[in-house]
Amino acid sequence: MAECIFCKIAQHEIPAEIVYEDPHFIAFLDINPRAPGHCQVIPKAHYRWVWDLPAERQTSPNIGDYFIVVQKVAKATQKAFQQPAVWSRIMGDEIHHAHIWIFPHADTIGDKKDFVGNAEKIRQTLTKS
Repeated sequence: MAECIFCKIAQHEIPAEIVYEDPHFIAFLDINPRAPGHCQVIPKAHYRWVWDLPAERQTSPNIGDYFIVVQKVAKATQKAFQQPAVWSRIMGDEIHHAHIWIFPHADTIGDKKDFVGNAEKIRQTLTKS
């Protein structure tokens, strides 16, 4: 969709601090983070809601593939910020593009606006996995 900001991020038309990318999904830091490392995980193709992704395994991407990526990003965030847990929220109201938030507890030590440093922590953890 031409006006969708997340579609533009997925197409690399506008900048974002990307922590993960594959042919079907991309994860990037939220511009208004709740905590250091707060990510948005989205499908590159435009789906209005998370539940709109196909369920069929023969279809790629599908909702199962999506949740595998969300799990990778969540575990990397957990390790990168040394948190016993990370929070997630399935969203879609503010931006009309399927997205899942992943973020450590708000008491996580660090500067939530250090986009470059926080993204690098997550990327480094992902490459070690």
